[in-house]
Amino acid sequence: MATLTTTITEEITLNGSDRGSTNTLSVGSVTQIFNRIVACPSGQDTTIANFQAAVNTSDGALKIADAKYIRVTNLSSDDVAMSLQVSLAENGTADSSASVLLGAGTSFILGGVDAGISVSDANADIIVAGSLKDLESIIIDGHGSNAVNIEVFVAS
Repeated sequence: MATLTTTITEEITLNGSDRGSTNTLSVGSVTQIFNRIVACPSGQDTTIANFQAAVNTSDGALKIADAKYIRVTNLSSDDVAMSLQVSLAENGTADSSASVLLGAGTSFILGGVDAGISVSDANADIIVAGSLKDLESIIIDGHGSNAVNIEVFVAS
């Protein structure tokens, strides 16, 4: 087993004062890493990771209960944004999703996602922990006319 250590540092001086910060996270008991760079074509949806109750239930599946840290980074050096979709599931079948726009050079990071995400467009109520769902997959929506290279990193 290993410990994954991630550090996020923001460096900025504003009006002569240092306003940056550094935050470090240590994730223990890591036994598996899933890491790949994917060239996502324009005009196509590309599934970059899928999560299931067990690794043998779907080709290339990652075990949802073991995923402790997930990072998706838009590797584009140009000003090419991408739409990242997280699909949520009850009992392994996707039934809802949420999307975020990820600009060139930016990352989207999640911790454990076993019963850890929910979306609602019905009202503005805060979602209670009992209604959180599993992450089922991460999809890159290749909108626009430019392909995008992304990196996905999962520690389990």
